[in-house]
Amino acid sequence: MTTRRTLLPHPWLSLFLVVVWQLIMNDLSAGTLIMGFFLAWGIPLITHVFWPDPPRLHKPLVLLRFTLRVLGDILMANLDVAKLILGPSSKLRPAFVEYPVELTHDFAIHLLASTISLTPGTVSSDISDDRKTLLIHGLDVADEQELIETIKQRYERPLMEVFQCSTP
Repeated sequence: MTTRRTLLPHPWLSLFLVVVWQLIMNDLSAGTLIMGFFLAWGIPLITHVFWPDPPRLHKPLVLLRFTLRVLGDILMANLDVAKLILGPSSKLRPAFVEYPVELTHDFAIHLLASTISLTPGTVSSDISDDRKTLLIHGLDVADEQELIETIKQRYERPLMEVFQCSTP
């Protein structure tokens, strides 16, 4: 491991921690900046032993676009779920769907599962032992194949591009 990686094992995580700290503190003083940089340096340094095979971020702009897409999808799904819940329960079509996973890196698979669970109306329930199938519960599933294609296009393909952990 290089000296740079020893002192700052996860630079993107550190940058993210500084930004989140500043947003939480809602103050741009010297004290909050120093504490933010200290936490952004210390937390990854202490926790790097729990990351035996950290993913490499190859396309940060694609990750930014992915994050904005997920936030927009969360907002729209909240509105859709509210309409479903406030409407008659006979309109609901809940279903479990087996989603074939193309990602190979554990971190990317977990990020995909978390993204699915963050979007209201869908929950990642289980992953197969071989990490090839993700069991998803959908609150209103009209067409299983359509749900699979939507997740593949909106979430999995961008993650494949960002982390380059599988062949698209």
